[in-house]
Amino acid sequence: MKLFMLNFLLIYGAAHAYFLLSLLKAFSVLRNYWAVPFFWCLLMTLIPIIVRVLEQRGLAVIASILAYPGYFWMGLLFIFISISVVMQFTRLLLRVLHFFVFIPQLSFFSARPFFLICFCSALMIACYGYYEATHLKIESIVLPTDKIPKGNRGIRIVQISDLHVGLIVGAGQVQQVIDSVKRLKPDLFVATGDIVDGHIKHFDGISQMFRTIAPPMGMIAIFGNHEYYAGIDSSRSFLEQSGFRLLQDQALLIGNNLALVGVDDPASARFGKKITVDEGALLEALPKERFIVLLKHRPEIGDNSAGKFDLQLSGHVHKGQIFPFNLLTWLRFPVHTGITRLSAGGHLYVSRGTGTWGPPIRFMAPPELTVIDLVPYSF
Repeated sequence: MKLFMLNFLLIYGAAHAYFLLSLLKAFSVLRNYWAVPFFWCLLMTLIPIIVRVLEQRGLAVIASILAYPGYFWMGLLFIFISISVVMQFTRLLLRVLHFFVFIPQLSFFSARPFFLICFCSALMIACYGYYEATHLKIESIVLPTDKIPKGNRGIRIVQISDLHVGLIVGAGQVQQVIDSVKRLKPDLFVATGDIVDGHIKHFDGISQMFRTIAPPMGMIAIFGNHEYYAGIDSSRSFLEQSGFRLLQDQALLIGNNLALVGVDDPASARFGKKITVDEGALLEALPKERFIVLLKHRPEIGDNSAGKFDLQLSGHVHKGQIFPFNLLTWLRFPVHTGITRLSAGGHLYVSRGTGTWGPPIRFMAPPELTVIDLVPYSF
């Protein structure tokens, strides 16, 4: 965690340094008052750490008040830098082309128009992204299977992932999610990790909200990496009080036609978990006549698991949450969000996530509730 914080401060501090230099270059009059924007950038760099310290000390109200502007600014800043990179690359390209063909100088590439275009564009995207983050989309998938007998009405699974209940995603947003889940009338409700993000002790009333869903086949959850960051004991207590049954490297038979396997996130190894269970062996031991669902937070297909499940449900990547960061997540997890048919057999579904992590912003990656209808073949 210390290494993560050091890397974060270096990257986030460098981003603020770039912003500050761009601002002072664009508005030379501010150079006489450089301490004001410098203090702002320093404060915004430290806000995420200040918020976590306040939250740990039980000052959740103050932490929440600081978190909203602090994390919104974080999203705005990184959008600003993304636009700046594109603009700088375009300027460099035009300069190279100028050696070969005549290209007139474009005024918006001078310091002040350049800054204003980048900042105003970033502000508009961030404001829209705040709106997008609060508008949940329902993604519906129908999977025909011969493992559900003809004449059976099928099984409806509703998935949430990466809700990140904490200072930003609070009771109001959680209630909207739960209301949507109830309208979908799932047979089985599953949560594929990162449901919590922060200290659980101030999540007043949220456990009771989840308990009102009460699907006939139950509620199943697995841990993501953020359950470990938040504290595994408190995360377990919160999820169990919410009515979820936790699967940690375990299998579970449900009804006559369904089997679930839930595996722990690799982050568990950094928090003292030493016993590892062979994911492939868990899958191999299940009755093959059942439809096998693998719940796994990260969208990775284990070499010893391929072909042994019918459907893997994952999350974690948020589809980058804010474009163009999906290009970065692609480098680490080169999978598509949504449904993918695997060459070894079965399907992988990767959720964009139901909440937000860090900035309360989503751009070109709206939050989702996933509905998977398992139905018998009609022929």
